[in-house]
Amino acid sequence: MATILTAVGFMAALGLMLALMLVVANRRFYVYEDPRIDQVEDLLPKANCGACGEAGCRTFAELLVKGEVEPGKCTVNAKDTNQIIADFLGVSLGNTEKRVARLACAGGDHVAYIRASYGGISSCRAAALVGGGGKGCSWGCLGMGDCVEVCQFGALSLDAHGLPVVDEDKCTACGDCVTVCPKDLFSIHPVSHRLWVACKSLDAGDEVEHQCEVACTACGRCVQDSPEGLIEIRDNLAVLDYDKNALASKVAIERCPTGAIVWLEPGGVVTKGRDARKVVRKAALPMA
Repeated sequence: MATILTAVGFMAALGLMLALMLVVANRRFYVYEDPRIDQVEDLLPKANCGACGEAGCRTFAELLVKGEVEPGKCTVNAKDTNQIIADFLGVSLGNTEKRVARLACAGGDHVAYIRASYGGISSCRAAALVGGGGKGCSWGCLGMGDCVEVCQFGALSLDAHGLPVVDEDKCTACGDCVTVCPKDLFSIHPVSHRLWVACKSLDAGDEVEHQCEVACTACGRCVQDSPEGLIEIRDNLAVLDYDKNALASKVAIERCPTGAIVWLEPGGVVTKGRDARKVVRKAALPMA
């Protein structure tokens, strides 16, 4: 009996000692966390999309409470919700310009040739591993919708010609489409970047038109018509310097013969120049 009581007493003493150690450790290593972080996080979309440039909504909430970022940097939240966060924290909403994904290709199946039939998994990534996917233009969009599948905000859809279309109102600039596209055709831009080269082909002259009727031919007319330094021809492709975006205007698109350089109106309307070849074909081109 005495042995049992000794054992029970020992275990009780050990438990008490360990409890005291935990109390001391908790006090010594306690890190204060501002309770406002939880409240702010509850007002964020919890999408953890990274559009704000942070690892997730929790990290963004912590930075908001510290005053290191402004609520307006969250492009997923409604502006009214971001204003609630700003009022709660007593800070400015911020004037962050909305950014959206842009596609550097206009080669739908009605203007771009398919040179080989692909019959594998319906995925751009899978197709790109098999001879580039079968499209004549090795830089062109394969149109199987990997970007549509990965977009968690419903901001992407495929049009009648197999090209992704970005809904600027829904796009949060999370960058998932940028990551998933095997042709690196997507990039993230402020909505003020309205002048756009809808092509990424580095083929030259006649060769590029043999593959796609709306590709950039590097003719240089957009360079001649634009303010100096705004556009240059680099590796057979017109390239814009967006540091000079304030100089951009529709003048640059007017003489483009293929309509490869366009002006993107709010709401997704694409405007081509007066000399752009008119595309009236609706059906897909036959396999060449």
